[in-house]
Amino acid sequence: MPGTLYLIPTTLGKTPENNTIPEYTLNVLRQLEVLMVENLRSATSFLQWVGDTIPEYEIEFYHLNKNTPDQEIYSFLRPLKAGKDAGILSEAGAPAVADPGAKLVKLAHQNNIKVVPLVGPSSILLALMSSGFNGQNFAFHGYLPIDQHPRKQMITQLEGESRRHDRTQIFMEAPYRNNELLKDILQTCRPETKLCTATDITLPDEEIHSKTVGDWKSGKLPNLHKRPTIFLLYGK
Repeated sequence: MPGTLYLIPTTLGKTPENNTIPEYTLNVLRQLEVLMVENLRSATSFLQWVGDTIPEYEIEFYHLNKNTPDQEIYSFLRPLKAGKDAGILSEAGAPAVADPGAKLVKLAHQNNIKVVPLVGPSSILLALMSSGFNGQNFAFHGYLPIDQHPRKQMITQLEGESRRHDRTQIFMEAPYRNNELLKDILQTCRPETKLCTATDITLPDEEIHSKTVGDWKSGKLPNLHKRPTIFLLYGK
């Protein structure tokens, strides 16, 4: 029988204590001898935070990021086909959501390998929950274009779609470009359009602001530089 592929959420940042991950999820992780990780250093740091895991030198690590060739990802199925359970560890939050683990999950299904998602934090859903925007109709768009002109065009497109379809639009940016994205949104969107920024979710410095673009412009802007942030637009 093949093993099971577990999808294991990690914390959304460094926390002094565990306030986001159920003990059941941590206990599954503590038993795994095979892990697919995006970054070995941060993965081992997380394992040390969890505690009581199999010793790192006994764990079979596979490096899975956005640049891993498809053929190499296919080879990650070998221990699963040999009957070993394995886990995908995200860098932060939920595996396979805005995360390269999705490719391996797809292959697991194609090869009749059981996939089990485990409970843990998702910054996208936590941001939507706290925004006050439409939670019945929403879309996640990942990263917007880096260059300013196409980025502003995309913001205008998302704002229009939100207004026409009553849809919450969710996206993100590399943390060191957050302030630039915030300024572009405020320069591009209508005053009545609503914007929420959800920053450092679940961490001690968590900040969630949800108000109209007009209100955003009339007040002091938060400093989002190098702070993980989810952006939400709502045109209704």
